[in-house]
Amino acid sequence: MERTWTTALAGKIGQLVRLMGWLHRLRQHRNVSFLVLRDAKGLAQIVVEDPALVERVAALHAESVLAVTGVVVARPEAPGGVEVHQPVFDVITAASEPPPFDLFRPRLPAQLPTILDHAPVALRHPRHRAYFQLAAALTGGFRATLRDLDFTEIQTPKLVAGATESGADVFPVDYFGQTAYLAQSPQFYKQMMVGVFERVYEVGPVFRAEPHDTPRHLNEYVSLDAEMGFITDHTEVMAVLSRVLAGMLGAVRAEAAAALTLLELELPEVPAAIPSLHFTEAVELVSTATGEDARHEPDLAPAHERWLGDWAKREHGSDFLFVVGYPMRKRPFYTHPDPHRPDYSNGFDLIFRGLELVTGGQRLHRHEDYLTTIAARGLSASSLAGYLDAFKHGMPPHGGFAIGLERFVARLVGADNIRETTLFPRDLHRLTP
Repeated sequence: MERTWTTALAGKIGQLVRLMGWLHRLRQHRNVSFLVLRDAKGLAQIVVEDPALVERVAALHAESVLAVTGVVVARPEAPGGVEVHQPVFDVITAASEPPPFDLFRPRLPAQLPTILDHAPVALRHPRHRAYFQLAAALTGGFRATLRDLDFTEIQTPKLVAGATESGADVFPVDYFGQTAYLAQSPQFYKQMMVGVFERVYEVGPVFRAEPHDTPRHLNEYVSLDAEMGFITDHTEVMAVLSRVLAGMLGAVRAEAAAALTLLELELPEVPAAIPSLHFTEAVELVSTATGEDARHEPDLAPAHERWLGDWAKREHGSDFLFVVGYPMRKRPFYTHPDPHRPDYSNGFDLIFRGLELVTGGQRLHRHEDYLTTIAARGLSASSLAGYLDAFKHGMPPHGGFAIGLERFVARLVGADNIRETTLFPRDLHRLTP
């Protein structure tokens, strides 16, 4: 018999069906028992009246894998409005021990370190699974929106010969007797590929060997990158980013509605024009409001991002805020300066609900400009020869951005720690599971 998903039961009233999934919970009563079966899409309640069958199921640990054949009956008071009666059970895999916590609880009754220690089981919990249904929909929306804008998907190397971001820490790898590094971003390669396809994007892991131990940082995360050629300046990149964000959230509404309902989430709207502040305006506002003089800082502190997020919500009703024109001394060497204020960049960050979510901007595109800025920063042109070669052969004005997927999900669901929305986090202290 063909398998039926739990979410399809309402359309099969009176029919004999075959379900497959995990023993989520067994509730035993005097005359009747209820078994809740969980599959990848939802839950089904199965009525068990045969005492011998109840005894057989009760001997199993939760999370045993079952196949259940039975008749679908309408029951308005049951979850989903249906039940399965007259069940016949096949035990596909009996769990050898009980799970470390009850997965039928609305929330896992454990602290985050314990949840992460037992991630293969904890991720089965419907609420935790919902986080990654959101992530999948966001990623799908990212891809679909950029495809509609004539971007081509690429896959770039994750083993590289040198650091991408000047001054950033990298993970060394023994590469047949040479030292290679895990890629900190696809930045160099996606710029090179602008010379091939003009518009490119990538979904892939990036690695940062920075010794952060905060609720907002990871040493490996998924980066959603895009790069586009023939732009006038960074504002065109910001316009594309706005469309991408709207497409990503639209995909969540369309593809992950059940997850939104379970998590009781209301998604933000992307304004037709996301409010924007120049960096100098942002630090002036923060300094005036908080009494902290941030005017001479090259970057925004996390507390300043939170304040600006509140300001954008209060003044513009927006969960999103662009901060543009960061000082050049804070931006990577490939960043294009503002032609009118060369100490500031044609770069931006997007703050989402008080946290930096996206970094982007316009890049340098002339070979001679690269040689000048590399010399000024004391970098080695020879170590960047493979990258610089692309600019010898004609590159258009271009720019792009990168979105941190786990951080986006964490802000959407209101997680206190980004590790809650990361499948198997990698940080200072965790390399397993």
